[in-house]
Amino acid sequence: MLYDVKPEVLLGGGSAYFLGKDVPGSKRKDNQDYIQLFKDAGYKVATNKDELAANATADGKLLGLFHPGNMDVTLDREFLKKGTVDKYPNQPGLVAMTKVALDRLSKNEDGFFLMVEGSSIDKMSHPLDWDRAVIETIEFDQAIGLAREFQKSHPDTLIVVTGDHTHGVSIIGTVDDDKPGTEMREKVGTYADAGFPNYKDENKDGFPDKIDVSRRLFLNANNGPDHYETFRPKMDGPFVPAIQNEKKEYVANEQYKDVPGAVFVQGNIPKNGDSGVHAVDDVVLQSVGPGAEGFRGYMEQSDVYKVLADTLALGTKQTN
Repeated sequence: MLYDVKPEVLLGGGSAYFLGKDVPGSKRKDNQDYIQLFKDAGYKVATNKDELAANATADGKLLGLFHPGNMDVTLDREFLKKGTVDKYPNQPGLVAMTKVALDRLSKNEDGFFLMVEGSSIDKMSHPLDWDRAVIETIEFDQAIGLAREFQKSHPDTLIVVTGDHTHGVSIIGTVDDDKPGTEMREKVGTYADAGFPNYKDENKDGFPDKIDVSRRLFLNANNGPDHYETFRPKMDGPFVPAIQNEKKEYVANEQYKDVPGAVFVQGNIPKNGDSGVHAVDDVVLQSVGPGAEGFRGYMEQSDVYKVLADTLALGTKQTN
């Protein structure tokens, strides 16, 4: 489908789906080499952030594939060097990809449409890895900030920010390691007892300098599989809350059982599920620029696209 559309710029992970099935690591069911097909169609191909930077202002179409599967999240990629960063150490982030896309697409005098997804907010919310999900949200916010800066010099730009769903998760307080006792649940502060978390951002990059501070945000979900709640950030890599047993049922991952103060949390979804699920709460939609006045009040999701279609004048015929 992507090849049929041939967008000007296409950046992300998933190179395993572009390679023929005989190539080690391929996820395709045929031997079609889509990387070569894109090259034959005139695309430059970037495989790391240096190659992306080298193509930042070049003309022509660009395909950037920076990981065989999901790209590593910001916390692992930039700070902890966990996940698969040892194998793929030169992955760009969402802000860098957004900047390159804007630089290239803005050369089109007829305008452009760019869709930027902070997809790993969702990918880290599923396994109940709240710290990684929050850091991804900060990075997404920075990508939006980049778009707002672009809009200052291109006031005919419409920016729309929304989500395709929610997760059943909320911040309910803080965890304070300095509270007395060994039971971690007794260190949870709610309401006025929560206090403020003590994250710092001394280097002013917009991210907390460290996430394993002594008083940190406590997030929790209303759904998920059996798992052990550790009340701590997962510093060794993304959280794997549940694993399959011999019956192919997902049970709590005992890797976390002996973390001091960890408690068993009984799941409330079927045992064939290994992660939290989406929720049907309303999502926030924010917009600024020409056409933004079309977004107001409570809207059915299909009406969002009607506003976009009207703003972009899709389906209309030009007359001389």
